[in-house]
Amino acid sequence: MLPEDIILKPVLTEKGYDGIAEKRYTFKVRKDANKTQIKIAVEKMFSVKVKSVNTVTQPGKLKRMGRNEGYTPTTKKAIVCLTEDSKPIEFFNSLS
Repeated sequence: MLPEDIILKPVLTEKGYDGIAEKRYTFKVRKDANKTQIKIAVEKMFSVKVKSVNTVTQPGKLKRMGRNEGYTPTTKKAIVCLTEDSKPIEFFNSLS
């Protein structure tokens, strides 16, 4: 599996921006990806060293449209911490 298949997109929120100074980045990832696969994908895509990976599975929300009810898709987020000697990710530097 390619790194581009595992990491879908960055999550750009206020809480995510607070972690950029501490080299902590948040990404939306595939639901079936594990922490080891996420670590390898981030290291290959951005040429950095990963210290730790935390994952959060967000269940879908209940939505109604008229009489019909349904759930939005379940998503998975990964919070990636880099080592102190690692360089920061350039994509996030332009945002802060």
